[in-house]
Amino acid sequence: MAYESDGGTQTARTRRLRPWLWGAASVLAVATLAGVGVGAQRVVGAQPVTSKAPSAAVPTPSAPLVTGLPDFTVLVDTVGPSVVNIRTVERVVPTPLPDVDEQMREFFRRFGIPLPPGVAPRGPRNPRGEPEQIQRGVGSGFVYSADGYILTNAHVVDGADEVIVTLSDKREFKARVVGADRRTDVALVKIDANGLRPVRIGDVDRLRVGEWVVAIGSPFGLDNTVTAGIVSAKQRETGDFLPFIQTDVAINPGNSGGPLINMRGEVVGINSQIYSRSGGFMGISFAIPIDEAVQVAEQLRQFGKVTRGRIGVAIEPVTKEVAEAVGLGGTRGALVRGVENGSPAAKAGIEPGDVILRFDGKVVDKSVDLPRIVGATKPGSRVPVEIWRRGATRTVTVTVGALEEEPVVTAQTPGGAQATPLGLTVRELSAAERRELKVEGGVRVTEVSGAAASAGIQPGDVVVGVGNQPVGSVRDLERALADAPKGRAIGLLIRRGDWAQWVLVRP
Repeated sequence: MAYESDGGTQTARTRRLRPWLWGAASVLAVATLAGVGVGAQRVVGAQPVTSKAPSAAVPTPSAPLVTGLPDFTVLVDTVGPSVVNIRTVERVVPTPLPDVDEQMREFFRRFGIPLPPGVAPRGPRNPRGEPEQIQRGVGSGFVYSADGYILTNAHVVDGADEVIVTLSDKREFKARVVGADRRTDVALVKIDANGLRPVRIGDVDRLRVGEWVVAIGSPFGLDNTVTAGIVSAKQRETGDFLPFIQTDVAINPGNSGGPLINMRGEVVGINSQIYSRSGGFMGISFAIPIDEAVQVAEQLRQFGKVTRGRIGVAIEPVTKEVAEAVGLGGTRGALVRGVENGSPAAKAGIEPGDVILRFDGKVVDKSVDLPRIVGATKPGSRVPVEIWRRGATRTVTVTVGALEEEPVVTAQTPGGAQATPLGLTVRELSAAERRELKVEGGVRVTEVSGAAASAGIQPGDVVVGVGNQPVGSVRDLERALADAPKGRAIGLLIRRGDWAQWVLVRP
């Protein structure tokens, strides 16, 4: 499934309804032929018997749940002046173009041969290589505060040398990019203006699936275009840090950064992405929840950047197989697949194979919840973390660090080994290797195949545990694998560089 930052063309579908009309005379005729109906009689023996209607009440049609269609005129009149058009300009220094004399040009024209790439139709243009301004793109935004702060998408202003904001009254301002956060696709720009009309911020928690919403923006550069639809879904996971609002509102190129508005005239999201196979609008659009966007905007306003928390774990979903392997009743939480050496999680005692159930009192229902919760936690905070380990829950305290680029971990591949099950070939660790890895035992993987290779185990990895059993030697590994339940996935605890990881191998 492809996610694109803008849309394309919109298609319309028509459906023809063919009602079948039955006249009252036809109904009576059918009833007479069938010998039933009001007053119809039948002979039983010698006495005529008149049949009566059942005593049970005939159910009446219930009142319609939805009546009429909404009128968006007042909403548009109220919010429309707060929506802006954003144009971006990029300055480029072109490469001086080669010249072609007139005789050669005539030769190309006479024989219908196109000019070579990079040759100007009428001589070289910009021969001195002076910078040229090229319009890079068009987007939308909306007034966040009366003193000139504008919210939009990060991808709208990314890489632009100049940003021009046009208000609904056609006034234009050169804008300064205060900050942009690519992870959430939120940007804050500032224009030198006062007395602007900011939007009203809505409550995303009150937003309901099926509720009418409106988008105002500049698709294809057409200012103040209004489109409407309904909320198709909430908490739609398409990224690490954002649960998007999914709608069927038409979003096309130029709508990005514009507001998603509820029927109370409140902004509940920033239109950001569409799902498309062709680049055109296909009825599925995604908006950034406004509460998430406001948190990012406030950090950008104060610091010019966004700081997020991290604890140094690699996670994956808790599947049914994983839940059975660790003895957890239900597919909930986030499985810790790896722990970075020296990270906040490692210092707190979190281990690969643990399942994080709560972080700072917040329930981790799905694995995708954890990055968002941790990212929203202020670095330096000491928070409780509830984990599931070896059939029981326990709580550890983690000091949250600041998010930074993850280090690239590599593994060396030594030689010499002996074969073990699951497609692993391993050897004993030397005393020097144990000191280097700071482990008391384990076996070094030299070759992988079959189930182990499919699970992602690599040569150079060190197996230090099987399930809840530590592995100190090759004999320990063979014994633990022999005791593992047949036909079920086996959890291996491995070390790879500075990381300890929990891998589920399916025989």
